[in-house]
Amino acid sequence: MPKMKTHTGAKKRFKKTKSGKWLHRKAGLRHLLTPMSAKRGRNLRTAKVEEKNSNEGRVLAKYMPYE
Repeated sequence: MPKMKTHTGAKKRFKKTKSGKWLHRKAGLRHLLTPMSAKRGRNLRTAKVEEKNSNEGRVLAKYMPYE
């Protein structure tokens, strides 16, 4: 049986932690930053963690079988 391919878009955006959770950057810090409040900008800078048993976590496990 051939090897499964890793989803390249997911490979660039998500990283698996030691405990099996998924880290990714939040959207919204690329452009149109002037009207954004400083508090919102600070909150968007922190990485978001997806639980491994959430729906997104199960989808990511299929996208990246060797991570």
